[in-house]
Amino acid sequence: MATKGSNESVDAIMKELKSLGSEQIKKIFVNHGAREPLFGVKVEHLQKIRKRIKTDYQLALDLYATGNSDAMYLAGLIADDPKMTRKDLDRWAEQASAPVHCGFTVAWVAAGSPVGWDAALAWIDSPKEHIASAGWSALSSIVAIKPDAELDLAALKRLLARVKKTIHQAPNRARSAMNSFVIAVGSYVAPLTELAVKTGEEIGKVEVDVGDTSCKIPFAPDYIQKVKDRGSIGKKRKSAKC
Repeated sequence: MATKGSNESVDAIMKELKSLGSEQIKKIFVNHGAREPLFGVKVEHLQKIRKRIKTDYQLALDLYATGNSDAMYLAGLIADDPKMTRKDLDRWAEQASAPVHCGFTVAWVAAGSPVGWDAALAWIDSPKEHIASAGWSALSSIVAIKPDAELDLAALKRLLARVKKTIHQAPNRARSAMNSFVIAVGSYVAPLTELAVKTGEEIGKVEVDVGDTSCKIPFAPDYIQKVKDRGSIGKKRKSAKC
């Protein structure tokens, strides 16, 4: 049965995703923390489906509910962010089964929702690692797309202080997201760039177990300096999704 908003059905899309899957890509995703079930669909293929569907609120919810990692990522791409309720966002954060869903899918959609800021602030208090990670990642996405005039700079200052105080005691995945938050504030919020750099210097190197991958955790001040060198401090993104 097709969902309202498009002529696409969950069953048809799942069959399409299965046909696009690759064992090689699946292995790469698993090495980066993805969990079964998944087909191993390249993001470029998901983007083509996104271009065809554009946005569909209900279809996104239905795809995410399948629990299939590829379908969950696609759900984030086609989600109608402004329609996402707090209940929707909380459910997605709770069901995020892999770092890619916490750090990207849920964070992106929360950033585009009018209730995303409040949701993110609640998530970072969660004792569950994946939910806390989604919260910090959502905050990073929010500062990347929201004009400074729409941001609570005082709250962001408090959050930087919180990161400085707690990052080294935080769970593995949350440490990575907190470090990325410092970088995001320094890169996208010009009035707080200096404070973010200072915060990163005081934090020092952040140790994170990235599993069997070549990923490295950047030193925040160095990363922000690179953004400054290319003249991009304060330049906002049109969308958090990519």
